[in-house]
Amino acid sequence: MTLKALVVRGGWEGHQPVKATDMFIPFLERAGYEVRVEGSPEVYGDAGAMAATDLVLQCVTMSQITSEQVAGLRAAVEAGTGFTGWHGGIVDSYRASSDYLQLVGGQFATHPGKEPCERQGGQEDNYLPHTVEMTALGREHPITVGVEDFDLVTEQYWVLHDDLSDVLATTTHPVQPWHPWHRPITSPAIWTRQWGAGRVVVTTPGHSLDVLEHPSVRTVIERGILWASRTASAS
Repeated sequence: MTLKALVVRGGWEGHQPVKATDMFIPFLERAGYEVRVEGSPEVYGDAGAMAATDLVLQCVTMSQITSEQVAGLRAAVEAGTGFTGWHGGIVDSYRASSDYLQLVGGQFATHPGKEPCERQGGQEDNYLPHTVEMTALGREHPITVGVEDFDLVTEQYWVLHDDLSDVLATTTHPVQPWHPWHRPITSPAIWTRQWGAGRVVVTTPGHSLDVLEHPSVRTVIERGILWASRTASAS
């Protein structure tokens, strides 16, 4: 049986949605997926297309979604369609839609920056050295088993989240004199979420192509694609 993957990409160009998703389309094809690519979430409103989709890989930062489109996405995931993505392409999408945010389980809040005197006005102002640390669950989960804690120098996402998610990895934001918080903040970095018969997988690293090429990041995303995809029990 041929699996069907839907790649939805667009939104803010800073995350290079076309080049970023193009990195994973060959992997999908090698894994036996027939891949459809769309440049907007309009397809989410097509119930027939969504019912036939085993996996949605989304990379749409910010942008807009209609109530009908998000309802279609939620219904498809509840019925068994997998949903996955990375960084702002999944947790900084459709900021005005609370129904979307509830489905994903995490909302980008900020990425703390360098000391103000070191900033030069570019994206690099927000590139900080940090560690992605596996949780006890993450050390056993099929997506992250065997993946050790790893270090990155890139945007470190602080996300608002809830207790429905199963957190596989975290990252901790330290206290700095130029920041207004007064204790270290630990934020989920990789998580899964069961929504009806469907599975959601979120990986927050992935701001730029070099981060997506990091062996640990790429491994987690590729395993997440396979794990999130519609299971036999959801067919």
